[in-house]
Parts: sequence; structure tokens; C-alpha cells
Amino acid sequence: MKMILKKVHRFLYVISVALSYFLFWPFFYYCSKNPSRYHTLNKLRGAWGFISSAMVGIFYKFQYEQPIDWSKTYIICPNHTSNLDISAMCILVKNDSSFLGKQELEEGLVTGLFFRTVDIPVNRESKMSSFRAFKKAAEKLQNGISLVIFPEGMIADNYPPQLGEFKNGPFRLAIENKIPIIPVSSLNTWKILWDTGTQYGSRPGICNFYIHTPIDTSNLTIADADTLRHKVYAIMRDKLEHSN
Repeated sequence: MKMILKKVHRFLYVISVALSYFLFWPFFYYCSKNPSRYHTLNKLRGAWGFISSAMVGIFYKFQYEQPIDWSKTYIICPNHTSNLDISAMCILVKNDSSFLGKQELEEGLVTGLFFRTVDIPVNRESKMSSFRAFKKAAEKLQNGISLVIFPEGMIADNYPPQLGEFKNGPFRLAIENKIPIIPVSSLNTWKILWDTGTQYGSRPGICNFYIHTPIDTSNLTIADADTLRHKVYAIMRDKLEHSN
């Protein structure tokens, strides 16, 4: 019976996302047609993420290790266990930002508009596509636009989820462009909705996120990329272990 209710809730969540996207779409479309309106597009996306979740009783709580100065540019690195992580990052990040994500999102019914405009799609199987994507990402950072990059690259198939191996990309980008990294630990989001929710459904609840202190990269070189990657991994792993 419990699983049936969770499946029903997940269905209601999908309806909520679709309905609210339909209502927001004219505004999304208008803002997507001109880069000067991308700031508003990001604000609207955050509002959409909040509303589509709140309609089915899902909310987000952010705990900060220290206050974040959102006038600065960052690379935000959250662990990834749920589609809700994306909505959470849209709400969390207060400055202009872009997601770096898999190329398939460019064709998604809901994600396509964003990945054809404000976000950056990347085909990780293609070296040329990866080069172009990271070149574009570097340009955005230099123009004061923060990036949201899930360092695991995907939601792993294991359940309950474990922190997966991190890719090098975000850490090389941070060092090459002298941009601080903000590790973000998604503590319990998978318990509300794991992955897309297809297998285990979803339920109302509060998704808790811990925002770690930004890590300065101004004095690092490319030779330090692995060390930085291991440091961010250890910070998030320790927080996740102590939260369970």
C-alpha cells in the first residue's frame, strides 16, 4: 500500500512539473530569445522549481557552513541522487548561472529550452564536443556566470546511492579560471525521490542540502587538479556519512 501511495505521489509530481512548465512557458520562451534576459530566465526557473515541488509537498532547506557572497562567480559541485537536485540548485544559486549537463538534455521536453540557450550540453563520448563545451564554460566563468556541475556526471544505478567517483572537468575549470568551488551535499533528497522516481516513487518531505565553505583555487595549478578533486570528494563524503 505504501509503495502504491509513493507511485501516486510521483505521478502527481510529474503532473505538477508539466502543468507549471506549461504556465511558465510563455515567459521562459520570451526570456530565452535574448541573452540579455537570461538573468530573468534563471530567476523564473528557480521559481518554477520551487512551485512545481511545493505543489506536491516537497520543499528545500539549505544549511550554510558560512554565508555565500553571491556577487562572486563560482563552480557549484553537488552530489547527484535525484532529479530534485536540479530544482534545488536553481533555487540555491542567486547569481547568473548555467548547468553543464549531458547532451540528451538538449532534446528533453522540459530541459531542451534551457540547454539550447542558457545551459551547456556536452557529449562526453566525443572529445571535440567536450572541448567545445568546456571552452564555452570557461567563457561563461570569465563573464561572471557561475556554473553548476554535478561532478559524478550522472545518477548512479546503486540504491541506496553512494557517492560516485568524480570527473576531473569541474576542478580543471576551476583552477584554469581561478574560480572558487562550492561543494554542496545533498543529504536526503534520494529519500524523497530517488533518480526520476520511476522505481520507488516519491513522497512529500524536506530535502536538506549542506552548503560547504567555498574552496579558493587562485594559488593552484593544473598539477593540483587531482588533489582538489580528492579534497572536495572527502568533504562531501564525510558530510554524507555523518548525516545518515
